[in-house]
Amino acid sequence: MNKIQIPNLKYHGRETYAVYYGDNFVLKRPLPTLGDAAREAWLKKQHDTQTKINEIRAVGNPLYNIPEMTFINDDEFQILEERAPGEPLTAQLYKTLSKRQKFEIINGLGSFLVDMNELKPIGDIQIHKISNDFKFNRLCNFIENKMSIWFTKEEILQMQKIRDEVGSFEYETRPAWSHGDINSGNVLYDKNTNKLSFIDFAEANYKFIYRDIFAPLQIELDIYKAVYAVYYKLHDFSLYPMLSIKSDELKNIMKNRIFVVLLRRFIHAADDLRTTPKNQKSITNNEEKISFMRLQMQKFAVLEKMFSK
Repeated sequence: MNKIQIPNLKYHGRETYAVYYGDNFVLKRPLPTLGDAAREAWLKKQHDTQTKINEIRAVGNPLYNIPEMTFINDDEFQILEERAPGEPLTAQLYKTLSKRQKFEIINGLGSFLVDMNELKPIGDIQIHKISNDFKFNRLCNFIENKMSIWFTKEEILQMQKIRDEVGSFEYETRPAWSHGDINSGNVLYDKNTNKLSFIDFAEANYKFIYRDIFAPLQIELDIYKAVYAVYYKLHDFSLYPMLSIKSDELKNIMKNRIFVVLLRRFIHAADDLRTTPKNQKSITNNEEKISFMRLQMQKFAVLEKMFSK
């Protein structure tokens, strides 16, 4: 079902909007369209998130900033949060920064990931099948049933090969406490103060190690190897071992984790294609999505070549 669009609301996720934006604070509420049960669930989620935020804030690491959820008004269904300074840490912003600023961002990211993973007891070793991390069945269905409408045989063969590789790849890992949603929208950077901030802890939970380390943000900025090097240096090896960045096993994990990030984008674009576009807008949409998907396929080819060395 499509989300009802309410004018003049600044959406924060699928259930929340901002009532007030100040220089230092943001006041948020649940969307007016939510029913009573959904509003109560929203309130519980905010309390859970506040607990998660307070736990990582208690670490007190000066290399990064965690904005505080200042208070929750249960009666009025309101939350007041500190506003993170700066802007989303996109590739465009990152390119404008100095070497020193980039170094501090990489160091801050690695430090944050270590602090999150070591905040709570680590889980036992498990065999993790990486295809469980995205909509693998949708990928298979598109390649076998729809891809030939828009793509060449060679392109289909390329995606079949990637599907087979990712579909069969598994590795040993452990569940660790994680942010769970490291992307440019949830990591902000202030060029004036050099402050790196992490927001949106609603998805924080036990996730498998390497997921946050090789997350969309690090891949978008092309700093995943540098962040891992910081993580490896700071990690407490008495808690659990980590693979050397030079090991073939880690290279395979790294490669397939990057594939997962790119495949999510590929599938999202594929879901938006129209087999029988009815107007120029749909035709243009198809052209844009196909162009984007081919760009992801070019990245797959580059990764295959890079990791085969």
